[in-house]
Amino acid sequence: MSVPAGAPFVSQAAPHEPREPQADGPHKLRVDGVVREVTVPPLAAPVPRGSLADIPFDNAREAPAAVVLGRKQPDGRWRDVTAATFADEVRAVAKGLIATGLRPGDRLAIMSRTTYEWTLLDFAAWAAGLVTVPIYPTASAFQTRWILQDSGAVACAVEDKEQAWLVSQEIRQLPGLGHLWAFDTGAIDSLRRAGAHLPDQDVAERLAGLTPQSIATISYTSGTTGRPKGCVLTHANFFTEVDNAIELLHPVFKAPGKRPTSDPVGSPLSTLLFLPLSHVFGRMVAIGCLRAGVRLGHAPSIRSEDLLADLAGFRPTFLLAIPYVLEKVHNTGRATAEQLGRGPSFDRAARIARRYGEAKEAALHGTGPGPAPGLRMARALYDALVYRRIRAALGGKVKYVICGGSPLGRPLAAFYAGVGITPFEGYGMTETTAAATVTPPRKPRLGTVGWPMPGTSIRIADDGEVLVRGGQVFAGYWDARSGEAVPALEPGPDSGPGSEHGWFATGDLGALDDDGYLSITGRKKEVIITSSGKNVVPTPLEDWLRAHPLVSQCVVIGNDRPYVTALVTLEPEGLAHWQRMKKKQDVPLAALTEDRELLGSLQRAVDEANRLVSRAESIRRFRVLPVDFTEAAGHLTPSLKLKRSAIARDFAMDIEALYGK
Repeated sequence: MSVPAGAPFVSQAAPHEPREPQADGPHKLRVDGVVREVTVPPLAAPVPRGSLADIPFDNAREAPAAVVLGRKQPDGRWRDVTAATFADEVRAVAKGLIATGLRPGDRLAIMSRTTYEWTLLDFAAWAAGLVTVPIYPTASAFQTRWILQDSGAVACAVEDKEQAWLVSQEIRQLPGLGHLWAFDTGAIDSLRRAGAHLPDQDVAERLAGLTPQSIATISYTSGTTGRPKGCVLTHANFFTEVDNAIELLHPVFKAPGKRPTSDPVGSPLSTLLFLPLSHVFGRMVAIGCLRAGVRLGHAPSIRSEDLLADLAGFRPTFLLAIPYVLEKVHNTGRATAEQLGRGPSFDRAARIARRYGEAKEAALHGTGPGPAPGLRMARALYDALVYRRIRAALGGKVKYVICGGSPLGRPLAAFYAGVGITPFEGYGMTETTAAATVTPPRKPRLGTVGWPMPGTSIRIADDGEVLVRGGQVFAGYWDARSGEAVPALEPGPDSGPGSEHGWFATGDLGALDDDGYLSITGRKKEVIITSSGKNVVPTPLEDWLRAHPLVSQCVVIGNDRPYVTALVTLEPEGLAHWQRMKKKQDVPLAALTEDRELLGSLQRAVDEANRLVSRAESIRRFRVLPVDFTEAAGHLTPSLKLKRSAIARDFAMDIEALYGK
């Protein structure tokens, strides 16, 4: 870490620039007139006792008939699950886990898509005193074996026979794995039957043995630079995260008294979760919904036709999404309009939406009067023609989107705000139990990742690295030899919220503006240094190009090179639409990578991206690849992050061609 934590850093602040309490904002610390540290006071008190396992039983005791989940039936209809029913199911499965001989602290791995059974088993495992270990459903045999070995898992539940076969192939190297269950062969029912003879008191005793400091999960990072590391997250970490999120994002999912509430037009608050529960982002929201009494549904398939059908049937009021999903909805709307000969009309509607969203933002900050009458009229016109179709693609009732994983970008954020879907952009990682920052509802700043979560501090080190401190910061990395967490924090100053915690160095680069809003500019390890010594952060260029309808992935090259270049892959749906419009459906992909018209469209996108940076940082040449980067090929992590070293190795000849070699 480049900046020593503690007094030496704080002492640089000028006497007339102390931490500034804001009536509706964060406390800020300036160094030489620049905001270097921001703290937002907590909105929720720490939980003094108990664990996440108590949530279903608390819900059932307080409002047994309240609907807390929706479960899709084989015929496609959604069945409501009450708090009482879910608590009974959790207790029954927990008794089954106890009956199989699993002891408090044992690790239970879960490998599945986003399903009802995932959430049920997660809470049942906690109720039995266990520690859950998520595994991505698309993980390879090696990745799966590594996580099972490193965590010391004694049991593993998978979704289907294919995953069961994958794990069974590694059994010889997993002597500690005593149980392997599959959801699609009746694992949940088997566990219910196994524990049916046990008294409820057995679960009550396991619950009583848990505290907020108990380990809830060992969640493994996606491993962009090597083997995944196990992040030890406690029940207190999750409570800090979800309780403050519920209080802050009250329009989204705060439910007073833990009973399902209604939005302003009377619709029950709900979300359909389609991001993987193996990722801490989705897991945090699932826990938050049950904590707040918001109806939660699961969508295991993210294929366009499946997801659209689930959204239409469930009709959520808010969604958890990554920018790619929102980009795809926007680009699909644009492509559909173009097919109907209404491309220019869609573009005008998009410009109106962005202007409207930006005007609303200015009004909230007191820097503008809000949308003018003419803009409101134009927005009303396009609402009927365009915007309602965008909302319909997301189920028709979505009013909020919580977005993370990568930057959403100001243009797209403003577009959705103008369409009538408020985006809340956040920033975080596994080590921070998901969000470390989030858009404040009453003062959004489009294009940033917002203020620190309540109870959290953000500091910018001398080299630009983002440091985080707060109660949601993990206990440390799992050490398989000791069976404990190894702390990964630096000590901090003994003041302010979270002062009992150290600072976590995220590895991300960022900056705080004068009002304390954080912008992420890239990864510290991914900074490119050209042969002339110019430092280039690739992320802004890559994110801009990925937003183009024709682009699936982009990786910027230039380390120890004379200038910056890029490898680009094509987005299948966007390419198919372009081929239809250009009457080139029969042209093979290999030929399209050299098509002058296609390259011209991409060059214009590159030129637009280059406007973000100086000439020395701009992309001089690019190459279109005839294949996409995929997780299966080893070029993407399960959370869709680029594995740059693998890409550089596998496409070395293409890279050399960009430099005339």
